[in-house]
Amino acid sequence: MSSNRRNPRLLLVTGMSGAGKSTVLDSLEDMGWECVDNLPIVLLDEFVNETRPTRRSMAVGMDARSRGFNPVKLPDILQQIQGVEPQILYLDCAGAELIRRYDKTRRRHPLAPDRPAEDGIAKERNLTAPLRASADSVIDTTDLTPVELGEELRRRFATEQAPVLTLSSFGFSHGIARTADLVFDMRFLSNPHWVDQLRPMTGEDRPVQEYVARDSAWIESMDRIEALLTTWIPRYWAAGKNYLTVAFGCTGGRHRSVAAAVEMTERLRAAGFTPTIRHRDLASQPNDRIEDRAGESIDSAIEGELKQ
Repeated sequence: MSSNRRNPRLLLVTGMSGAGKSTVLDSLEDMGWECVDNLPIVLLDEFVNETRPTRRSMAVGMDARSRGFNPVKLPDILQQIQGVEPQILYLDCAGAELIRRYDKTRRRHPLAPDRPAEDGIAKERNLTAPLRASADSVIDTTDLTPVELGEELRRRFATEQAPVLTLSSFGFSHGIARTADLVFDMRFLSNPHWVDQLRPMTGEDRPVQEYVARDSAWIESMDRIEALLTTWIPRYWAAGKNYLTVAFGCTGGRHRSVAAAVEMTERLRAAGFTPTIRHRDLASQPNDRIEDRAGESIDSAIEGELKQ
C-alpha cells in the first residue's frame, strides 16, 4: 500500500444485508472517513465532487436497499469516477448466522419482506456475486464480534502503513477460521487436554508450551512452517496482497494451536516481520467430548516430569 497516495480513496462498502455494513461505516467514520449509507447511484458523482477537495477518504454503503443498485454495473461505474482511488469492500456472512441475526432483531430481509429470511439471503447472495468477484477486499463477519470487526478495519484502513500480517489460533470443533489465508492443522501433536495439570491452562502458559515442545514432531514442523512463511510472505506483499492471516488450528483452540501461534509470532518478529496475534477460541471451556485422543499415551518420562 503506497504511502504517497495522490488521490483520496473511494470505498464501496457492500455485500450481504446483515453482515455489518452499518458497523463498518461507523468505524470508518471514527477513523476520519467521510461516510454515507444507502446513497442512490445517481448521487455518487455529486458526493465525490463535494468531498474530494477535502482530501478525505470516502466510504459509500450500498446494498439491495439502495436506489438504482446494480451489482453488475457498479464496478465499472466506480472505475469511471475521476480523481479517486476506487475500492470495493464486500462483507460476507454464513447464511445460518444471517438467519440468526434476523431472528434476533426481528427484522425482515429487504429481498424477502413476506417470505422467510433464508429466501432473501439466497437471492441476495446470487444478486451480489458480481460484486464479490470484483471486490478488492472480502471480510467474512460470521465469527467476528463488532469489536473484532472494528479491529480488522483499523488494521486495513486506519493508516497508510506496511502490509498487515496476522497470526491466529482457532479450534476446528468451533468451525474453521473463515478469514485465514493459510491454515496449519496442529492436531497431529500430543494433546495437553488429556493431562490433568494442563487441561485448565492454555497455550499461552509456559507448562503447555513446554509440553507441546517435547513432541518429537514439534521442532521440525515449526522450522518448516517458519521457512515457508519467511519465503511466502514477501512474495504475497510483492504480488499486492496487503493483508495476510495465518491460522493455526487444533481441536478445541486452547492448547496446541495457541502455542503454535505464540511461537511462530516470536519467530517471525525475530526474522524482521511485525505480526499481530489473535486467539479466537481461547476463552472456550475444556470439553472431553470434542477433544481428540492424541497425546493420551504420553511417554512415562514426560508424565513423570509433569507430576513432580
